[in-house]
Amino acid sequence: MRLRRRAAAPPGAQEQEYDMAEHLDVIIVGAGLSGIGAACHLRRNCPGKSVAILEARGAVGGTWDLFRYPGVRSDSDMFTLGYSFRSWTEGDAIADGPSILRYIEDTAREFGVAKDIRLEHRVVTASWDSDTARWTVTAHRADTGEDVTLTSAYLWMCTGYYRYDAGFDPGFPGTDQFRGQIVHPQHWPDDLDYAGKRVVVIGSGATAVTLVPSMATTASHVTMLQRSPTYIVAAPRQDPIATVLRRRLPASTAHSVVRWKNALLDLAIYRLSRRRPKLMKAFVLRHTRKRLPSGYDVDRHFTPTYNPWDQRMCLVPDGDLFATIRAGKASVVTDVISTFTPDGIRLASGRELTADVVITATGLTMLALGGAEISVDGRPVEVGSTVSYKGMMLSGVPNLIWTLGYTNASWTLKADLVARYTCRLINHMDAGGYASVTPAPPANGALAPLIDLNSGYVRRSIDAFPKQGDTVPWRLHQNYIRDRRLLTRGPVDDHVTFTARPATGRKREPATKASP
Repeated sequence: MRLRRRAAAPPGAQEQEYDMAEHLDVIIVGAGLSGIGAACHLRRNCPGKSVAILEARGAVGGTWDLFRYPGVRSDSDMFTLGYSFRSWTEGDAIADGPSILRYIEDTAREFGVAKDIRLEHRVVTASWDSDTARWTVTAHRADTGEDVTLTSAYLWMCTGYYRYDAGFDPGFPGTDQFRGQIVHPQHWPDDLDYAGKRVVVIGSGATAVTLVPSMATTASHVTMLQRSPTYIVAAPRQDPIATVLRRRLPASTAHSVVRWKNALLDLAIYRLSRRRPKLMKAFVLRHTRKRLPSGYDVDRHFTPTYNPWDQRMCLVPDGDLFATIRAGKASVVTDVISTFTPDGIRLASGRELTADVVITATGLTMLALGGAEISVDGRPVEVGSTVSYKGMMLSGVPNLIWTLGYTNASWTLKADLVARYTCRLINHMDAGGYASVTPAPPANGALAPLIDLNSGYVRRSIDAFPKQGDTVPWRLHQNYIRDRRLLTRGPVDDHVTFTARPATGRKREPATKASP
């Protein structure tokens, strides 16, 4: 289904002017799945806090409003990608983009946070001042062209990890001579007509394997052109266990049971992949062969050179990609692009693919903190030089939360845990009379990249992201069970420095508690 741009104002959002000098308890940056979830957690667990959600774009939804290519959908089940506090009630567990966007909008309205959203506010800078224990945030308003300034006690970055305004462009040679259309999925034109046309989709990731079967329903033929294969696994679009449980249990109970079932299953698959990669590789490829025509060259087109979960696996609902290949509506070519030609793409092998439309599903461009410039007491923060604390804060940076979801499971499983911990931390600081909390870096030990994936989009930009240590709380384990224990029941005062809340009119007092 092709997405249509919805109305710019989210449900319940108010059209009003804001006090440019106002102070908030919490500023959340980003009104996507993470940002709306963060605001709902604050509303439920810190109900007295004033909140503003600053969204750079003209609509809520983040990823699920941005991407509008045919068939856009989740690449994990909605029982784990959805919120822990609001049930997913639709039939499909692997949901399409419009359904996910509607779920986010309905959640914002139901929990009363839509009124806190300020659209077309792109955060440019955020400066922490230790004397006042406040963040000063400057945002550019796209609707008026002016810059506005707000202050807050806490800054919560829910900006994801990639650039919204530009996908990755490898710079293929010869594109200027191609007579057809070239489209990046991140900027899908509403009027693109590919019915009856020959389409080449460049890429082998989640976007490519979604586009191919969706476009093949009306295109003359779709070719997925990949430099190297990806592990692709089929999963049912609807969860049969969820269907049974919904008939017998209250919606919230069924949602919770299925959420746990899927979270544990995903974790088991990931751990088995890391511990017994040959076994998992054989399992995936055996099932791939069963879904493709007899004699299909699985070794060339569906057998990666790396182990499972060295890069993220791709999911195809009901095996739709394989079914499209069996029907002859799509094919896979594994080769290297030499150059675009007037009529298509010439490959390193000498073969030429004729195309009317080329889709460059070549990946994302990673971006830390939404591109905002962060400083502490006048000193710029080099994010790549910091160390991640519990996967959600940065060493040496006070009162800043950064929601980064899982890369080996549903994003929201981790985002929910981060939100629960943040609410615990804020309530702890209120009870203790603290104004700021600053994570310490590890005293020793090796540092490693924050994201343990070998994907191209990660390798290109990982140096601009925080590092991780080799021990808790600086180690990112990508393990929902361990993280749940750490973030919902573990201490909130370990390896951090708290400072006392300053008296009115006085500067901040020196640190009153430094945790070991």
